[in-house]
Amino acid sequence: MSKTKVAIIILNWNGRNYLERFLPALTSFSEAAEIVIADNFSSDDSIAFLKSNYPQLRRILLNENYGFAGGYNMALKEVDADVFVLLNSDVEVTAGWIEPIISLMEEDTTIVACQPKIRSYNDKPLLEHAGGAGGFIDYLGYPFCRGRIYNALEEDHGQYNDSREVFWATGACLFVRANIFHQLKGFDEDFFAHMEEIDLCWRIHRLGYKIMVEPKSEVFHVGGGTLPKNNPRKTYYNFRNNLMMIHKNQPAPKVWWILIARLFLDGLAGIKFLVDGDFRDCLAVIKAHFYFYKNFKKRQVIRNQFVPDKSQIIPCIYQNSIVLSHYAFGKKKFSSLDQSKFSGK
Repeated sequence: MSKTKVAIIILNWNGRNYLERFLPALTSFSEAAEIVIADNFSSDDSIAFLKSNYPQLRRILLNENYGFAGGYNMALKEVDADVFVLLNSDVEVTAGWIEPIISLMEEDTTIVACQPKIRSYNDKPLLEHAGGAGGFIDYLGYPFCRGRIYNALEEDHGQYNDSREVFWATGACLFVRANIFHQLKGFDEDFFAHMEEIDLCWRIHRLGYKIMVEPKSEVFHVGGGTLPKNNPRKTYYNFRNNLMMIHKNQPAPKVWWILIARLFLDGLAGIKFLVDGDFRDCLAVIKAHFYFYKNFKKRQVIRNQFVPDKSQIIPCIYQNSIVLSHYAFGKKKFSSLDQSKFSGK
């Protein structure tokens, strides 16, 4: 293992069962790294379990639930390392999962963030929803992955085993250089949870750095550990945070027509939820939009601090609509997308 100082930080919230299930592999396969459990004001017996079974692990106790974004921001101020590894409590690591990524980051100092290949814990042959083999977005701001377009998951046959630059790396297992994380003031705490890592990666790109995936490292993710996929609260965060992320990062004048297009498309998504009988999801979309309108002035101030150079080319943005590619043209695999349509190619 290299001389790079690595700290693995798990932000735990009522995840005692996951800690019991996944800490044995983590402690066995992460000897060269410090392991820190930051507890986001759990109400279960997580802390008692850690004290009894893993007294050697450092614990950081937060005084309320600050969400993924705020919780990590607070906890990482107390961790000294060159590279942070933000690891969900519902991730099972494998032997040798750290070394390939750290080696890659040491070879190229312009790589600021990286993720391993993420496979499904509950269905091992499948690439996992939250990260797959690296994250991308389309020109309208819709995220997808190598190995996952919307709910279409691909089986892993080694088709994405190449390390390559991506637009975003998953927050489920995110390697990030500590100095750049702090330079960017960490996650945007208004996001609370969901897409904050995509926003962070967008800002990393705008500093001129790279985001990578290194499939020589592989982990398994349960997913939905805090909020299941069909939870209206998750729908609310996804729609709300996506609008905030676009508003914050897209340059003018492009941002304004993209927001108009997204408001229309989000309306169609709300109608589809309603037709399908998912009334709470429809309401979540409406609430997400009202939050965005109500906080527009505040977010505009934040935008003015972060708006990128108009001439900057951000890599790995799909210059087609992933909505049309998937739903109108039946593209269910990343490999079936026109690779010449990715910016930075």
